[in-house]
Amino acid sequence: MNQKHQEDLAHIRSMMERSSRFISLSGLSGVFAGLSALIGGLYVYQLFKVNGIEYFTDQHILLTSNLVSELFWVGVAILVCAFAFGIFFTIRKSKKYDLPIWTSATKNMLFNLAVPLLAGGLFCLALIYHEIYGLVAPATLIFYGLALVNAEKYTFSDVKYLGFCELILGFISLFYIGYGLVFWIVGFGILHILYGLIMFKKYK
Repeated sequence: MNQKHQEDLAHIRSMMERSSRFISLSGLSGVFAGLSALIGGLYVYQLFKVNGIEYFTDQHILLTSNLVSELFWVGVAILVCAFAFGIFFTIRKSKKYDLPIWTSATKNMLFNLAVPLLAGGLFCLALIYHEIYGLVAPATLIFYGLALVNAEKYTFSDVKYLGFCELILGFISLFYIGYGLVFWIVGFGILHILYGLIMFKKYK
């Protein structure tokens, strides 16, 4: 009888978890988002070289308006790829495990994720407008970390650990302005891949 009660409680707990948290998030989304950022970061490094900028030796990097524009669109492309992979693998996991996608938990998670991201996006646009390029990479890491920590209560709790890592990395990068690309690649590329692999193994 006790075993039956325990099974019933486990079932009820599972149902409550499904209704209150977005659990269709796939670890593969993180892996492919990280790969997108890694490829994008390496492309930016090559872009610097093509424009005569030696990233690790030039102490003062002067960015032309054309180069800034190209860097902006590279960032947009990476964001679109990461978002597309997220949708693809989320739908795939939902169909595989017969999980609902568009629930109140999904809406709450997206809202809590979007507010810091939109605020960070506007802040970074202001930095670019005022030509304060050195703070863009740290700002993206910090606001992204805040977004993950803010959205954690509506999805897997493990997300907050990635958020804290992004925050720490962002704060450290504030003191190493000339190496923003390196921190950006580590934060959005390597950390995402590691996090995605851990999540995939844990929740597959």
